[in-house]
Amino acid sequence: MKGTVITLLATLLILMALALWRGRETFSLGVQISLEQLLHFLPALVVAALITGFVEVLLPREVVETWLSDASGWRGIALAWLAGVLTPGGSLVGLLLIAALYRAGVGISVLMTYATSFATLSLLRVPIEVGFYGWRLTGLRLLVSLILPIIAGGLTQVLLPLLGR
Repeated sequence: MKGTVITLLATLLILMALALWRGRETFSLGVQISLEQLLHFLPALVVAALITGFVEVLLPREVVETWLSDASGWRGIALAWLAGVLTPGGSLVGLLLIAALYRAGVGISVLMTYATSFATLSLLRVPIEVGFYGWRLTGLRLLVSLILPIIAGGLTQVLLPLLGR
């Protein structure tokens, strides 16, 4: 995480320097837009962080071992597929939830299934996609994406032993 923060800070400093080079007005506008974005996403980010903290401490170990571990096999993959489809909140929730589930001991193949399902099949995106490019393209994208999370989970199960976990 430290490396990511350093990379992000370096990128920010470069962008700030470029904005200053273009003029104080450009820099000020960049700061203004950034603060507006922060205020827009901050409530969802705080709620998502709180949700993931509680998920991490409340998820019973037995549930993880029986239903969500790599040993749960296709049952865990199927649950992860469905959870990814149903998870609300966009990337803010999904990414934090994946990290919390990982720390709670959820299996990597289950997490890969969830992450892929969340990224490709989230029901919340469907109305937005239909609005942008219509039912035909949205339906086709969903149809070809249905199997992708299952492939990701199954492939992870095959690769993990080869990679030494």
